[in-house]
Amino acid sequence: MQRTDDSPRVLAVFLILAGAIGEVAAFALTLEKLHTLTSPGEALSCDFSVLVQCGANLESWQGSVFGFPNPLLGIAGWVAPIAVGVAILAGARFARWFWVLFNIGLAGALGFVIWLISQSIFVLGTLCPWCMVTWAVTIPVFLAVTLYNVSRGNLPASAGIRRVASALYGWLAPLTVACYLVIAIVAQLRLDVLRTL
Repeated sequence: MQRTDDSPRVLAVFLILAGAIGEVAAFALTLEKLHTLTSPGEALSCDFSVLVQCGANLESWQGSVFGFPNPLLGIAGWVAPIAVGVAILAGARFARWFWVLFNIGLAGALGFVIWLISQSIFVLGTLCPWCMVTWAVTIPVFLAVTLYNVSRGNLPASAGIRRVASALYGWLAPLTVACYLVIAIVAQLRLDVLRTL
């Protein structure tokens, strides 16, 4: 059973912080969903305008894809990065298979977030504030773990790709901002956000 040789402490701290932010967003959205059930028709605290709101997202079928509110997935899912980060800081060294499974889980989360972004922008025509917080942390967590895993050989890749991943790992912030810009441009082109605000 191959294990990683180093303890990625910076990644661990990042996973804990991002997971905590994700938990807060998921919890806030869950409270808003409960508000829609207990006080139907009332505006939510995250409803700022026709464009920037979470009510439309929470009340849509996209807001409960698996038969229950999506924020519950976040409450359960964000525990994983926090637990992994805490374990690393406590001295844990994970086997390659663990990193692969963790990365697959994050890839699933990113895929779901990309689908939710597309539904929010192209179908619902809204930007949900707490949803955007979730998007904002899911993207860099996936990038960080994937680049770490490729550079350390936890995911199969040639030596050249591992070197590229290692170099890109140091550029995580600009890569993340580039992803945010793509989403912002798409939202602007589709929703004319600047004029609507």
